[in-house]
Amino acid sequence: MTTPQQGPATEDNWMFPSANGWTFGQVKHLELPFDWELVDGVIAARGQTNVWHNEVRDGIADALKAVRAQPYRVLNEQCVMLDEQNVVKPDVIVYDPRKLDFFEAECIPTARLALVVEVVSPGSRRDDRVSKPAQFAEAKVPCYWRVELDRDRRLAVHEYWLNADTLSYIPAPLHPVHHGKLVTELPFPVEIDLEAIVGF
Repeated sequence: MTTPQQGPATEDNWMFPSANGWTFGQVKHLELPFDWELVDGVIAARGQTNVWHNEVRDGIADALKAVRAQPYRVLNEQCVMLDEQNVVKPDVIVYDPRKLDFFEAECIPTARLALVVEVVSPGSRRDDRVSKPAQFAEAKVPCYWRVELDRDRRLAVHEYWLNADTLSYIPAPLHPVHHGKLVTELPFPVEIDLEAIVGF
């Protein structure tokens, strides 16, 4: 079912986009009882995450903040605009704040991103492994990390670099998967004790 698209979405009609779908400008003001992303003009609820997911997300963000190089900054759960009809909230981003209006910016444009980190949970496997890497690669984001919890409850960080010719990600040549400790030079020199993040 669709309704004519006239002006901003409301709490009563957000679930009925027109054939053209919503834009971020039409939905950004909504106060809905759940966290959401805009996917191809449709509001999609974000799944509930558990404690380990949030501990890992925050632990990686804290580690990146501790070693970040200028001019980069690190944020959790910040909306990123792929285009007007696709606005997502990665678990962690590293971005370049230069040329952004610090006080007015609502979303980080993909052109400012250096790294996207997604922590995989049961409800996000396909998105984090397939859909989002494809979207961020097409948007030319240089680095993508996918964080998984192995069967033995150890962290595995899959590191990907952008192939600029194909606009797709390739496994990082030296260490495509990190266990125990993550050591990389991109987007800046980073060393993260993965065992410590889940060692509680």
